[in-house]
Amino acid sequence: MEHWWQKTFPEGRKTITITESSGQLIQISYGEKGQGPPLVLFHGIGSWSYSWRKLIELLAQHFRVICFDAKGYGFSSGGEIASQIGYQVPEFLQILRQLGNNQPVMVMAQSLGALVTLAAAEAEPQLFSHLILINVPIFIEALPNWWMPLIANLPINLIQGIDDLRLSKTLAPLIQKGVAYLRREVVIDPQTITPEDVSAITYPYIEFPGAIATYANDLQLGLRALTAKAQKRPNLITQVEENLDRISQPTLILWGDRDRWFPRDYGEMLYQNLQNAEFKILNQCGHDAAATAPAQIHQELQKFLQTYPYPY
Repeated sequence: MEHWWQKTFPEGRKTITITESSGQLIQISYGEKGQGPPLVLFHGIGSWSYSWRKLIELLAQHFRVICFDAKGYGFSSGGEIASQIGYQVPEFLQILRQLGNNQPVMVMAQSLGALVTLAAAEAEPQLFSHLILINVPIFIEALPNWWMPLIANLPINLIQGIDDLRLSKTLAPLIQKGVAYLRREVVIDPQTITPEDVSAITYPYIEFPGAIATYANDLQLGLRALTAKAQKRPNLITQVEENLDRISQPTLILWGDRDRWFPRDYGEMLYQNLQNAEFKILNQCGHDAAATAPAQIHQELQKFLQTYPYPY
């Protein structure tokens, strides 16, 4: 898949170095295209920069689009298995400081990437100019489908063993068939699930050690956070929910009208708790909005920036 980076971005795949909590140095892969205000794209769980494939060209007409892979996802290197769900927040802030040259940037984020973006904006608001949040897992009480808890309850040592033995290569056809089937949950038309897309989406999990363990561990951390939330113990989700009043940046909330994972009620609650926010429904759109409704996202962003131009 290295050819995808070369084909998509003028300078191909580039890297920056960040430091995780253990002190280990991590290589973060990213690409950029276009000129104008910086717009950073942050993917969701189990995904990587390829998830923005249908939006990059559209957005690059107006922005300096910066597309990165979070630690352990896509082409970015992994590291130690995290013990707290909030580990993504300081790592994302490091990425923003480097790619945005310590200046405020626009961030478009989907699913888990959007939740981490909210937490990061609450922590260091000076790094953000605008937020574009898509299908955010906020105000949720449980993982959104039947198979996520199954993976989350597997021993992480078992998952790491599968990774270490590189069984993913042997099981590649089965993994691809499973992903093709499960993507029916996040898109509207199953006919749009092409073999090429499935191959690209699963590529890091098949080729790079640690990718499966990172995904499984993030599900485990999410399940722990939801359990803590139900028991009214400290957790990232409640922390984000209780500090939404700290966010004053113009915020565009986009929600798929046919998102099977998170109903639009969550988006409306988020809208009601934010200043300077707009809430828009994406028609005929599933959870993976970047793949399902790229033209609508682009259109809504352009209208939003007429009200809240950059810099605002």
